[in-house]
Amino acid sequence: MARTELHPATAAARAGAPARLTVGLAATAVALQLAYPLSNGATRLRLSVVIVAVFAAAVAAHAIGTRGWRVGGAALGVVAGLGFAAEVVGVHRGVPFGHYAYGAGLGPRLAGVPVVVGLAWTMLAWPAALVARRLARRPATRVAVGAWALAAWDLYLDPQLVAAGGWRWRDPDPHLPGEPDVPLTNYAGWLLVATAVSVALQWLLRHDRGGPDLAPLALYLWTWLGSAVALAMFLDRPGAAAWGAAGMGLVAVPLLRRLR
Repeated sequence: MARTELHPATAAARAGAPARLTVGLAATAVALQLAYPLSNGATRLRLSVVIVAVFAAAVAAHAIGTRGWRVGGAALGVVAGLGFAAEVVGVHRGVPFGHYAYGAGLGPRLAGVPVVVGLAWTMLAWPAALVARRLARRPATRVAVGAWALAAWDLYLDPQLVAAGGWRWRDPDPHLPGEPDVPLTNYAGWLLVATAVSVALQWLLRHDRGGPDLAPLALYLWTWLGSAVALAMFLDRPGAAAWGAAGMGLVAVPLLRRLR
């Protein structure tokens, strides 16, 4: 059977469709995040769920659109599976994050954990992995940078969602100065799970030669800067803003320099 060749303009349009979808979803996620500080109460928590879903969709569109289902799809599935499994164990056993309980408002649950939590792990794990590949060459270094890039995000996330009523800790001591509602065990647990996630992602990307990754890299930088501003100026969490800006900044600042 003869092979049908696509017209160059048609081929280019099809190739550009995933990129346009990624950018559109990313822009929508940013717009929703800008609206977050203006909301309150149950509306704020529901908006959190929508933000996670749209942000994760943007990441999925990029991962699959640029790396295909074999790598991109597998990466998303592995991250969601590892992250969700860790949360299930955490809720029922207190390991590795410490003892905590989810509040109402985060949507349907599976095994006691809101389903959206799996998407929350994917939404920044893929950008963090690509950041690591931009900043490091050796596999072990990439794993370490990717793990830190992901885990440092929780310096923003946990204080913000605890304040919004997403979950609460049984005993938040000991804690970081200025972040009285989140125990240190949580951050240690995040780093542990993030390391496992980073190992899996860097293995899946071991033959990757890069791609058009500006959108997820920009989302990582936006998360770093936007979260700091929101927590410091609108959400009354200056401690979380400072710790998150410093933690993510260890990766975000070198990334900015590399992109320049």
